[in-house]
Amino acid sequence: MAWNDPQWGNKGNRNPDGGPPDLDELWRRVNQRLNGLFGKKDTGGGSGGGDGFSPEGFPGGGNLVGLLAGVLALVWVASGFYIVDTGQRGVVLRFGQYVETTEPGPRWHFPWPIESREIVNVDQVRTVEIGYRNNVKSKVLKESLMLTDDENIIDLQFAVQYILKDPVEFLFINRAPEDSALQIAETAMREIVGKNKMDFVLYEGRAEIAARAKQLMQDIHDRHKTGISISQVTLQNIQPPEQVQAAFDDAVKAGQDRERLKNEAEAYFNDVVPRARGLASRLQAEAEGYKLSVIANAEGEASRFTQILTEYQKAPQVTRQRLYLDTMQTVMNNTSKILVDQKGGNSLLYLPLDKLQQIVSQPYASAPDVLAQPAPASVPGDTRSRDALRNRDREARP
Repeated sequence: MAWNDPQWGNKGNRNPDGGPPDLDELWRRVNQRLNGLFGKKDTGGGSGGGDGFSPEGFPGGGNLVGLLAGVLALVWVASGFYIVDTGQRGVVLRFGQYVETTEPGPRWHFPWPIESREIVNVDQVRTVEIGYRNNVKSKVLKESLMLTDDENIIDLQFAVQYILKDPVEFLFINRAPEDSALQIAETAMREIVGKNKMDFVLYEGRAEIAARAKQLMQDIHDRHKTGISISQVTLQNIQPPEQVQAAFDDAVKAGQDRERLKNEAEAYFNDVVPRARGLASRLQAEAEGYKLSVIANAEGEASRFTQILTEYQKAPQVTRQRLYLDTMQTVMNNTSKILVDQKGGNSLLYLPLDKLQQIVSQPYASAPDVLAQPAPASVPGDTRSRDALRNRDREARP
């Protein structure tokens, strides 16, 4: 059938004259169908029975309503299913009142409006920034400027990381727990800084201040029941205000010079004092050794004198002679003079000069051992040989 067919759309619904369909007839059929849906019978006469449209041709109204009600009930019940992921907790409310906290896994509760749920991530590390936002250059001076115990102002920026330990307290005890975390962090840090001096906060006390601030923040959170557990407090930047930064730098340099000179003095002290103490200890030890040596020598001399006295009392003449000989031997060992006895008639002597020099250099050596060497024996005929040499010398003279 062509689209331009004048009879298109009029099959069985056109007037005998071939015109457009009757609007009243269409309206009557619509009413019949609606009545069939709701279980009503047509009261408009038998004119509509010949058209083939009767209410019995459609499903019963009661069955359809029950089916729709069942589908809606099934959808309503299915809306109560939910899944709690790992690291999360589900908080179930019944008519706005807390009922239970569910663990990770598939869960179900009575659908709305009877019960509702809140999913809270308890393992997520949340961060609160005090004194700056997103970047340390984006300062918030009303939060970062703090007063120390010595009435100095410092610019302190720090971050607090926390997790949730109780989702019920986090959701219902406080109205704005995240804002409370920021205010508690600022309050605790101001209290800690206000109890310490500026130099301690800027230099050696950073770790201690962070630890004490963390403990104080946790105590305040527990007291207010915010359900927050503080994980870490990180000091981002601590410095004096920009208006006094130059003067503060000069003061820091002066302090560093003072510490340097102090360290140099300590090094010099540690070098000189131990050396002096060592020298004093050595001199003391030497003096102690000298004292012991003198005492020992004196005791030895006294003991020797006692022994000599005993022997002298037994034989005075022998002991006196022996003392004299020992004394002369000691005296003669310290001289280089040689005494020659001419009574033997031998004028040719052998003088060992090298050994004599050793005797002089060693005054306590025994000279008789060196001089005890016998002179070469004279042979007969030495006198005649000497006379012959003298005669030859006389003859050779002019």
